[in-house]
Amino acid sequence: MTASHTLSTEDLTLGYGDRAVIEGLDLTLAAGNITVIVGANACGKSTLLRSMSRLLVPRAGRVVLDGKEVHRTPARELARTLGLLPQSPVTPEGITVLDLVGRGRHPHQRAFSRWTAQDDAAVAAALEATQTTELAERSVDELSGGQRQRVWIAMALAQQTDLLLLDEPTTFLDISHQIEVLDLLTDLNRTRGTTIVMVLHDLNLAARYADRLVALASGRLHAAGTPEEVMTEDTVRTVYGMDSRVIEDPVSGKPLVLPIGRHHATVADSAAQTVPSSVTRPAGSR
Repeated sequence: MTASHTLSTEDLTLGYGDRAVIEGLDLTLAAGNITVIVGANACGKSTLLRSMSRLLVPRAGRVVLDGKEVHRTPARELARTLGLLPQSPVTPEGITVLDLVGRGRHPHQRAFSRWTAQDDAAVAAALEATQTTELAERSVDELSGGQRQRVWIAMALAQQTDLLLLDEPTTFLDISHQIEVLDLLTDLNRTRGTTIVMVLHDLNLAARYADRLVALASGRLHAAGTPEEVMTEDTVRTVYGMDSRVIEDPVSGKPLVLPIGRHHATVADSAAQTVPSSVTRPAGSR
């Protein structure tokens, strides 16, 4: 099992140029949990992950890992504990899958140190876990969007950090591969105790896989808690400006969001009058 780490923000304000994106955010991410951050476009989800991983300096406040300010921690030291898979990583031209995944081992190597059997094992395990072993000798440039995403996830796994931040890890993937990736991250969490923090746009996958949800609205924390506590019709309306029905997912028992568009509002209103109230809200127990 991995070590337990506490990652938190204290009165954190972030922005670009003259525009504030996150303002006064106080948030503690539970160690050993899967936390999913949700919110509308441009609400600050990706910006928050960038600051947590030391890539964006706060305007005010701070990000703290185990009592130590992240932005005062040497990059290599931080990278041995915390890894980030950004939303649109840049692939070095002509690099092979094996070499790219191998770059995940850099934080564990000292200057002029040799590649070890432990490095080989970490890379092989990451390739196997993401079902990319057969792609090892291929150029990343040749891969489909879905294959490329799995390779980047393999690189993050090869880094073997106790905390893993992922910005929309299911981007470019069809539904079956989305489930495979989220199952993989869940396995990593359950077997190694890795703390997973990720941004997802699909509210139903977020609710199904998260231990904790964080909902951002206009750069501020709207709600944080279990999926049952956070994923309500009021939250969907406030965060997304959209009406919905939230029922119990028949597969997972977690909240299931049914969005209502203008063309289905009348049907939804009629259905709500005929469905027992106990079904229109997620169950309180997990």
